[in-house]
Amino acid sequence: MIYFGAEQSSGLAQAGETIRNAADSFFNAKSILSFFIILMIALVLGRIIAALLRRITKFIGIQADKTNDLNQVNRLRRVETLIVLSIAIIRGFLIIGAFYFWWVYTRNGQQPTAMLGATALTTIFVVGALNPIIRDLTYGSVMMAEHWFGVGDYVRIDPFDNLQGIVDRVTLRSTRIRGINGEIMWVNNQNIQAVRITPKGIRTLALDLLVSDLDRGLELVKQTNLRLPNNPLMLARPLTILNKQEVGNKLWHITAIGETAPGREWVLEDYALKLLKEIDESGRGKGTLLHEPVARYADVEAEKRFARSIKNSSKRPVKRQIPLSPPVRKKKPRIVN
Repeated sequence: MIYFGAEQSSGLAQAGETIRNAADSFFNAKSILSFFIILMIALVLGRIIAALLRRITKFIGIQADKTNDLNQVNRLRRVETLIVLSIAIIRGFLIIGAFYFWWVYTRNGQQPTAMLGATALTTIFVVGALNPIIRDLTYGSVMMAEHWFGVGDYVRIDPFDNLQGIVDRVTLRSTRIRGINGEIMWVNNQNIQAVRITPKGIRTLALDLLVSDLDRGLELVKQTNLRLPNNPLMLARPLTILNKQEVGNKLWHITAIGETAPGREWVLEDYALKLLKEIDESGRGKGTLLHEPVARYADVEAEKRFARSIKNSSKRPVKRQIPLSPPVRKKKPRIVN
């Protein structure tokens, strides 16, 4: 029992000595001064590299704005996203390299026990203090690996109600969103539960009209276009006739589609419908519209997927008839005299 007590006291003394050596190795003038110098060099070098990479992303963004090929635009956006993401990664590696160089420079010739103790203390401190940042980095790495979104995409972040806009900057730790009203919003990656992405950054809406005269109905759509705001940020593409079909005696169905910027759907959902009715009512004689126009979303890919789903759901399983086996005749028992 005395042996075990002496052994325990020796272990505590050795642990205390290790902690004191680790504290002495950290808190001295040479160590602190060299740490700040090396860290400042890494930060300045990181800012220089970030400035150069941002110039490259600016050039890529200009090239994406000039091209008319949507596939090329998407490729340039992905490259821009990867470069912006690499800025944070390079800065992280520079800081880690600074820590390593500082450790090697100030711990030259130190005993392994003190180095292990200092490493353990540093690990405990870093993990405890940087736990939220580590979670952000983990979530950001997963989102970037799975290509959730990229720079230039119009997104809506769940579970927040009004957090939506253009992705302006992406790092492994956070995402910066610029709203349509000019607000800049930062969100930690660990708080992003889901992302809603608007394809091509525009909303496509269709207006369905039932008219008694085809020519007057087409003229009605034309006059409405003249009164809609002529601004790409309000109306990306004016109303275009997609379909015109006779569905009855003096009854025509006209479908016109238009495109708006996200958040400006009211231009077609509300304002265009009011213009159609006002122009129709102000005309001479009986109005052309037989019913109120209807506005709806008209994304081509979504309609294809939903049409396929509905078509498949309407199918019925084929009932196979099982052939009946012929009846088995029972043999009459033979009577033996």
